[in-house]
Amino acid sequence: MQSYDCDLHIHGCYASGTSKNMIVPLIARYAKLKGLHVVATADVLHKEWLEHLKKNLQEENSCYVDEEHNAYFIVSGEVQDVSRVHHIFFLPSLEHAEQLREKLRRYARMQGMGFARPIARLDAERIAEFVLDCEGIVGPAHAFTPYYSIFAHFNSLAACYGSFVNEISFIELGLSADSKLADKIAENNSRAFLTCSDAHSAMPHRLGREFTRIEMKKPSFEELKKVLTKDKERIKLNVGLDPREGKYHCTACNRCYEKYSLEDAIKLRWHCPKCSGTIKKGVRDRILELASEEARAPSFRPKYLHIIPLAEIIKIALNASNVNSTAVQNLWRELINAFGSEIAVLVDANIDELAELNENVAQKIEAFRQGYVLYIAGGGGNYGKPIICNSKEEFEQKQKELASVLDCNSAFLGQKTLADFF
Repeated sequence: MQSYDCDLHIHGCYASGTSKNMIVPLIARYAKLKGLHVVATADVLHKEWLEHLKKNLQEENSCYVDEEHNAYFIVSGEVQDVSRVHHIFFLPSLEHAEQLREKLRRYARMQGMGFARPIARLDAERIAEFVLDCEGIVGPAHAFTPYYSIFAHFNSLAACYGSFVNEISFIELGLSADSKLADKIAENNSRAFLTCSDAHSAMPHRLGREFTRIEMKKPSFEELKKVLTKDKERIKLNVGLDPREGKYHCTACNRCYEKYSLEDAIKLRWHCPKCSGTIKKGVRDRILELASEEARAPSFRPKYLHIIPLAEIIKIALNASNVNSTAVQNLWRELINAFGSEIAVLVDANIDELAELNENVAQKIEAFRQGYVLYIAGGGGNYGKPIICNSKEEFEQKQKELASVLDCNSAFLGQKTLADFF
């Protein structure tokens, strides 16, 4: 039995808003540089993408392999139901994907650029039935986001999946929630949690920005199914962004990104007084609405490790303009060449050895490992901003200085009351 780092929700080049670099050879190459062992095939219901997968992957024991980079791919895809809820599924083979595609053809547009995630005229119960008929497993994608998720449109798994709710064995958390938040909902406590990137680009700050460490004999659909349905204790680690870095974590305006408490948003009738935009309920507040006192994290729930992509840490250390700048990318490659993968640099590499390449980056990684990170939390579609402090003293000082804007606090409302806006 061996531990494998898996990113089980990504998108290929035919999906809308996706980079042209999301093709199998580049996904496999960057997965290796990231330190990932297993990734999802993505978008397997799209005909051209399915042909691309057949051309570039070799089948091996209910799994597929890019032999050049020794990267494993598990057959997967995503579909939207009639209630605008997204579901991810896993299947034993590409042949099973063709069977599912045939079942869905009557109910969804399956072709064309941007339709790699079919929009089906079916409810979740029927989609689950189709996936199960094809010997697959299915669950909610990015379960808490305020637009296309189960908890945006339903108050429970049962209300969404109906008679098949007991077949739903896993939940993908999404970038704006972690295990601690998700386990506040009692119904979730019996399900496995997946942390995945939902990457639309193979760049290192996207692919594998969230991943799940799973213990398997060897990567395969059958092993994954066994873990998610029976042996959940074989999920050894959930790794992802701090929820505050997610772009829908706080209740906030979707135009100017001003943050509000749920109470204020309701009193303001979801109308932003700063710019007249619409206030969107955040993941944190939605989870707290559904939370119950009897909810408890199960014994099989692994640790959740909050992480920051290496390119983002380098950008902060170099005070660079963006993660794609030449200086950031050159240093990223230098660190990967020296230590083997991004995950090794972030989690395992010796700080003194890192400092030999760049002292500022080594200092930021050490501070990150120590937890000296503050967040101007995201909301309304705007990603949160991490602030990595170099010491405990700096952390405590900045925490006081930035108290008005950290987490889900509002800088705009300040000391005013709602009466000031009416």
